Amino acid sequence: MLVPSCPTMHRARPTLLLLPLLLALGLLLHLADAQTPPKFLRTPNDQTGVQGGVASFICQASGDPRPKIVWNKKGKKVSNQRFEVIEFDDGSGSVLRIQPLRTPRDEAIYECVASNSVGETSATTRLTVLREDQLPPGFPTIDMGPQLKVVERTRTATMLCAASGNPDPDISWFKDFLPVNTTTNNGRIKQLRSGALQIEQSEESDQGKYECVATNNDGTRYSAPANLYVRVRRVPPRFSIPPVDNEIMPGGSVNITCVAVGSPMPYVKWMLGAEDLTPEDDMPIGRNVLELTDVRQSANYTCVAMSTLGVIEAVAQITVKALPKAPGVPVVTERTATSITLTWDSGNPEPVSFYIIQHKSKYSEDTYKEIDGVATTRYSVGGLSPYSDYEFRVVAVNNIGRGPPSDSIEAKTAEQAPSTAPRQVRGHMLSTTTAVIHWEEPEAPNGQIMGYRVYYTLDSTQHVNLWEKQIVREANFATIQGLIPNKTYYIRVLAYTSVGDGPLSNDIQIIAKTGVPAQPTDFRGEAKSETSILLSWIAPAQTGQENQITGYELMYRKRDDKDEKRISFEPTTTYLLKDLKPFTTYTFRLAARSKHGVGAYTNEISAETPQTLFAKNFHVRAAMKTSVLLTWEIPETYNPAQPFTILYDNGQSVEVDGKLTQKLITGLQPETQYSFLLTNRGNSAGGLQHRVSTMTAPDILRTKPFLIGKTNSDGMVTVELPSVQTSEKIRGYYIVVVPLKKQRTGKFFKPWDNPDEMNLEELLKEINQTSRGLRLRRQAEPKAYIAAYFKDLPSEFTLGDAKTYRGFENKQLQNGQEYIFFVLAVLEMSENIMYATSPYSDPVVSADTDPQPIIDEEEGLIWVVGPVLAVVFIICIVIAILLYKSKPDRKRAESEARKGSLPNSKEMPLHHPTDPVELRRLNFQTPGMANHPQIPIMELADHQERLKANDNLKFSQEYESIDPGQQFTWEHSNLEVNKPKNRYANVIAYDHSRVLLAAIDGIPGSDYINANYIDGYRKQNAYIATQGALPETFGEFWRMIWEQRSAIIVMMTKLEERSRVKCDQYWPTRATETYGLIQVSLLDTVELATYCVRTFALFKNGSSEKREVRQFQFTAWPDHGVPEHPTPFLAFLRRVKACNPPDAGPMVVHCSAGVGRTGCFIVIDAMMERIKHEKTVDIYGHVTVMRAQRNYMVQTEDQYVFIHDALQEAVNCGTTEVPARNLYAYIQKLTQIEGGENVTGMELEFKRLANTKAHTSRFISANLPCNKFKNRLVNIMPYESTRVCLQPIRGVEGSDYINASFIDGYRQQKAYIATQGPLAETTEDFWRMLWEHNSTIVVMLTKLREMGREKCHQYWPAERSARYQYFVVDPMAEYNMPQYILREFKVTDARDGQSRTVRQFQFTDWPEQGVPKSGEGFIDFIGQVHKTKEQFGQDGPISVHCSAGVGRTGVFITLSIVLERMRYEGVVDIFQTVKMLRTQRPAMVQTEDQYQFCYRAGLEYLGSFDHYAT
Repeated sequence: MLVPSCPTMHRARPTLLLLPLLLALGLLLHLADAQTPPKFLRTPNDQTGVQGGVASFICQASGDPRPKIVWNKKGKKVSNQRFEVIEFDDGSGSVLRIQPLRTPRDEAIYECVASNSVGETSATTRLTVLREDQLPPGFPTIDMGPQLKVVERTRTATMLCAASGNPDPDISWFKDFLPVNTTTNNGRIKQLRSGALQIEQSEESDQGKYECVATNNDGTRYSAPANLYVRVRRVPPRFSIPPVDNEIMPGGSVNITCVAVGSPMPYVKWMLGAEDLTPEDDMPIGRNVLELTDVRQSANYTCVAMSTLGVIEAVAQITVKALPKAPGVPVVTERTATSITLTWDSGNPEPVSFYIIQHKSKYSEDTYKEIDGVATTRYSVGGLSPYSDYEFRVVAVNNIGRGPPSDSIEAKTAEQAPSTAPRQVRGHMLSTTTAVIHWEEPEAPNGQIMGYRVYYTLDSTQHVNLWEKQIVREANFATIQGLIPNKTYYIRVLAYTSVGDGPLSNDIQIIAKTGVPAQPTDFRGEAKSETSILLSWIAPAQTGQENQITGYELMYRKRDDKDEKRISFEPTTTYLLKDLKPFTTYTFRLAARSKHGVGAYTNEISAETPQTLFAKNFHVRAAMKTSVLLTWEIPETYNPAQPFTILYDNGQSVEVDGKLTQKLITGLQPETQYSFLLTNRGNSAGGLQHRVSTMTAPDILRTKPFLIGKTNSDGMVTVELPSVQTSEKIRGYYIVVVPLKKQRTGKFFKPWDNPDEMNLEELLKEINQTSRGLRLRRQAEPKAYIAAYFKDLPSEFTLGDAKTYRGFENKQLQNGQEYIFFVLAVLEMSENIMYATSPYSDPVVSADTDPQPIIDEEEGLIWVVGPVLAVVFIICIVIAILLYKSKPDRKRAESEARKGSLPNSKEMPLHHPTDPVELRRLNFQTPGMANHPQIPIMELADHQERLKANDNLKFSQEYESIDPGQQFTWEHSNLEVNKPKNRYANVIAYDHSRVLLAAIDGIPGSDYINANYIDGYRKQNAYIATQGALPETFGEFWRMIWEQRSAIIVMMTKLEERSRVKCDQYWPTRATETYGLIQVSLLDTVELATYCVRTFALFKNGSSEKREVRQFQFTAWPDHGVPEHPTPFLAFLRRVKACNPPDAGPMVVHCSAGVGRTGCFIVIDAMMERIKHEKTVDIYGHVTVMRAQRNYMVQTEDQYVFIHDALQEAVNCGTTEVPARNLYAYIQKLTQIEGGENVTGMELEFKRLANTKAHTSRFISANLPCNKFKNRLVNIMPYESTRVCLQPIRGVEGSDYINASFIDGYRQQKAYIATQGPLAETTEDFWRMLWEHNSTIVVMLTKLREMGREKCHQYWPAERSARYQYFVVDPMAEYNMPQYILREFKVTDARDGQSRTVRQFQFTDWPEQGVPKSGEGFIDFIGQVHKTKEQFGQDGPISVHCSAGVGRTGVFITLSIVLERMRYEGVVDIFQTVKMLRTQRPAMVQTEDQYQFCYRAGLEYLGSFDHYAT
């Protein structure tokens, strides 16, 4: 059998493959020919309409070919102008619309016929039309139809519709007479449960006429149509940031930014001539940055912005500029002894900004000195030394930088006459008629010395020109011959140059006699005490054994005496002259003596003895822990009009009255060595000082004595004494009692903060049992006494037991007197005895200032009858109140009562029976209320101080004593049906005060919500305190808001804290949600730094009334504890109050449980209201009353303390918020002098800011030794709570620290970083901070140097890139604006190559002293910075610095916040804004000038709005 060849097999294969293809093709052709008859997709439904209304029938069909739809009435095609057929856009069918309906003529069977070439089908429907009087009771009604609406494209449009009927009607929508299909559009168009139609991301195609249709079994009703207009903003393109010209170095890089805006947003491209630099397919919208690198030629680059509304262009000129060339070699054109005049050739064809002349001494190793800013090519360099060699060279500078220096030239200054005399002139005799005179060259010859002239004479009174003279050239000595033996000659020498003579030397004397010594030299005198002077000299040279000096002759006298005294003494070079008169000037002459006779005397010198010693026996009387008592004695001869000065501790000093003999130096550190110097300020002789050193005592008694019980009637109190922390040798312990002095106000006054500030002199005398020593300085001080002495300190002690302890009487405490006491330990540690004190105890009051009478038997009767009478009295009062409340004119009476005088806080307040708290105090106050009366506002600070003493001891006791008020029932909260409605099982709603909702028939528990009414000041049920809503109680929550007519919801929590749900979101995120019967629409949200305001519109089913409710959510309450400062909370409270209408229902307040923070808000608000009318607060009373209305109100002691802090601040600060329109008048008022005090209101307001001093514990990291050097100023540091933390570098201590603080803006927390001007050593940290906290905008408000001092290190590179630790910073551009310089830098993280742009705005118009004259420029600058942030800024903060980062920085941030608030709220509050800043960084807005500038700038900003202009 033959096998076919391969080619044959290949040919056979195509035939086999073709068969299935042909079959498939045939099948397709057959299918294509198959046509389909019409089939209904939607058929019309029977309808019952209302006369004059609308009916629409919908009919849609499919088929092939597409069927045609015809409408028939009674078999005939419909044709009537009231009948309209509207086709669907996709051709699938049509709608038959009949309007207005007529009865009976329109009542009929209508037919929809769908036909095509294949077939025909039809469907029928019935229309019934009723007159209004025939409508059944359940027929639908439209309660609220859609309204005309204009919406901007892409925004959400909501067309509202509400209908009612029985049963509830279904709602559908028509647009332009066609049904709205909500199933397409990916849910962009949806119908809400309320029936409203919501269109998200609206488009132009959504524009049209909308109708809402309500249908139930009884019929169909159409709403009136409403148009929706979708507005498309059309704005032609414009440049918001046009490109800027740049000058760059050859080969340099530059980024040019072009930003254009418009609607639609334009495309932006770059062109060079006709060439497109931006690819067509990658053209960005709005912003295009052209990056040019290695630029060698100047060129014009064009930015083109285009949209459908036009094309615009802008040109950026890039000029490639080189550094200047070296100037020509300078030429010397003129010289003097102190100046050289140079000229030079510019050497540059291009203009030069200025020249720098560099010069230095030819032989010096120093660098060149520079003279900057020389504008011409000729300059005279002054201040040079005569006859000296210098090198000079010149450098040219243009706006790119400085070029290379020219070649240098050498030049010598001209000569001058010598400016000093020859040195060390001395002489001796060669024979009885010949003398040799020697000297050295002058110190400042100022040229070539040509020679010397030696002058000599016997008569020194003659003018030197009449003396004999001898000229010497080229030698330093002269021989004078022909002298007369045994005569004294006077000799002087001068040097001269070619220019002239130098000055003469002082004369020396020489006796023409061989063998007598020459004059002693360098003769001087110095006072050693008030009666002695030490003389010293250099002995004359001795020639040979024969001429040895055998002694000296000294002649001296008082300056005013004629007679000289003579003293002879042995050879020496010093002599102490004693027994002189104090405070007297003496003159001295000295001559040396040999066996040949006495030599020449020196010239006369003088010296003065000082005033008599001003003090003696200066010593340390006592060294305490933080103070030292110094004492001294004053001689009778001393003039006490001269004060003393005591210097100590690195330059600290204190001045002391000359009459005093002791001084207590306070404010020292424990266990530290100190040296004290007592000087007399009037004494200028120096050396007369007394010095004494001592060590301060160690801090061994750190805790204060603690009161265990109360003082009993015998004037005794038991106290717990502090424990001792030391191993030092302690001699013993003294218990010291200090009676406090009573002031005129009746209060006791404690004059010292701690015992070390007291003068313990009297006590020390008692301790040392000596009558020596001095009287107590401050007679007015209360007399402290020692109550006991112990060798070892016991743990407890009874004060006032009248016993004697080691010779000290423990006196009984006097009735009504207040005492403090402390423990004094005596240590033997050094040559001085030391005294360590404990802190003061809390005040002890002996017995009661208002003691209870002791009851004897007769009085006992009164105490039985008394309470009975009291009960009767109270019943009478209650009846009186009820009668009073029923009177129609009680309001008038109430206002009268308000005008009445304010009561003493001790009296029973009968004046405001309308205040629920006062009523409670009147009728059934708790024991705690009786012991805690109202507090007068003026005493609030002192009261708080007392409560905070001893680590909040009294606060704890007071808080614990408040009646928990849990004796009430809560049966409704306990019902099974209601238990799921309670967020926390233990936080319930008392039955007697709970908010009852309107019950819904058939639903058990429908009247329950976990909420209680709470009374306010003079207003019952002023608030509702409730829990954070649960999903199952949203409906009840909104129903409560509606039924109670509340206008304000205060929310004191975030939805989630520490990963726990605290409250569920009971409001819509956007648009509208329905909760039970209430429809809630979100109208507006404003998010601010510490709180958020949302505005809702409320509708209730079955009602056409619309209500507006605002929710205020405070977002700055920390997850743990309470806010560090009350300032933000008080600002929030003021805003809430301002928005609550007077006729609104109760304010609804909630947190999570609705008891802790809620209680705080209510108490503070109620007390603030009270402060407006009364001079007292009653926090204790109000919390007690609240707890009888809702359990656990004010949940923690911290919250109770916070309430006090907030009220104290509110009282201190008063009201400083002003409507913007009243700002001018307010500033006028502030600039007036306040009555009684010679200061303006502005000064007082600024001083009030400084009232609060930050405790050192608030600066933890800033005070660490490893960080201290990073602070530019020792007193300006960041608080620990707000400091900017850097990522720590492993192994580097303090690497997370920088002197910078986060500051909240108006809308955003941590919107700014306030920091100091970087130091050289913190520059790397600065860039690290910008990078880690994503801060891309830096505001600099200082020059690098001001008033001759460095204010800020230059932390950026000027020309080429620089590296700061991990970050490479490239300067990209610099723009010089009229008031500021804008620099752009590209910052790259070398670790991963990521880059970002940082912009630095340096404001250059702030004067070196004071503040700018006008605020306008600064306001524009602030605007520019924030505009740039909006345009380019990342999410990070704006970093602001001046020098210390508080003064000008504070002004910048204050005004940023104040101006934005003015725009949005129309109010100004400079004081509170600055106060808020100072809670985040100390000393913000540092001076009164700056504070006043904030007001002035605010006013200028206001002037730029016409509607606010005064």
